Amino acid sequence: MSNSPIVAVDVMGGDHAPAHEIAGAVMAARQWQIPIVLVGQAESVKAELLRHDVTGLDISVVHASEIVGMQDPASDAVRKKKNSSIRVAFDLIKQGTANAVVSTGNSGATMAAGMFVLKRIPGIDRPAIATVVPNLKDQTLILDVGGNVDCKPPHLVQFALMGSVYASQMLGKSKPRVGLLSNGEEESKGNDLTREASLALKKTSLNYVGYTEGRDIYNGHIDVVVCDGFVGNVVLKVSEGLAEAMSLMLREELNSRLLSRLGYLLVRPALKAFRKKIDYAEYGGAPLLGIQGTAMICHGSSSPRAIMNAIKMAYDSETSQVNRKLNERLEEIRTENHGGSGSDVSSTSTLQGAEL
Repeated sequence: MSNSPIVAVDVMGGDHAPAHEIAGAVMAARQWQIPIVLVGQAESVKAELLRHDVTGLDISVVHASEIVGMQDPASDAVRKKKNSSIRVAFDLIKQGTANAVVSTGNSGATMAAGMFVLKRIPGIDRPAIATVVPNLKDQTLILDVGGNVDCKPPHLVQFALMGSVYASQMLGKSKPRVGLLSNGEEESKGNDLTREASLALKKTSLNYVGYTEGRDIYNGHIDVVVCDGFVGNVVLKVSEGLAEAMSLMLREELNSRLLSRLGYLLVRPALKAFRKKIDYAEYGGAPLLGIQGTAMICHGSSSPRAIMNAIKMAYDSETSQVNRKLNERLEEIRTENHGGSGSDVSSTSTLQGAEL
């Protein structure tokens, strides 16, 4: 295997497969010299590759005969379609042929295949899908954004731990501020889930700052926002919809009058920077945290640029050894709990939580 992390890209699952996936992979390989394995139906993949100049690029193809569609049950990636592109991509990590996976396919299937093939990190019961969004200062990490719609308090504590480690390693936060998303900052707010989770988080050594409201996601007051997957997915979709609507409304206003069009020439550089900041494609994919390997989940409609950035995120995550850092942190917790200090992530039962 190359000394540089190798990224396996599932090129068959997205809305524009395999064209966008391959285009993004070629861009990533060219810009950052990332070794890439394209996983999918070899004949289609190789035909699409002919559209690109791949001279000097470290790109190979691994055949996978089956595809898990967006409407297929997530379990198909584990039980029925064992030669699907997403299953084969994770198998490459297990075999030592690749180090990370990027997929634009069925997110549930990606999560299921990751858990089945690579298993969960010991001490983590439910892997979580995280996403990075811009705020007024830099970036905020939100998790879970769709992996687990029904959660128990221990799961939210585990999300907080994983989010804190990821924010530290990937976002450069020395002591990430962790907040629990609720309908108000007062301790009397929330529901049974958030109240119990908040009590448990207060007993940890995480930099837990208490309840946080939706507006705090974007004002830069919080680094890691924790919630269940139902709430997180709503937050994510509203945010994406709002960013798109703002861009369209702004464009309509600027084109509505001659004076506005003239003014646009003056503010065009600022508007270009603004659009780039709120464009999800700049953030690539959503890391799947909690499995024993690196995986990025992308929108099914991802552009080649979004896929390129997701590949870079996966590469950087593996280079930064986020999973190793998380394992080390969990081992510290287990050691302290075994010694009876009880000073971290509350208790062994909080870490273990409920089985899937």
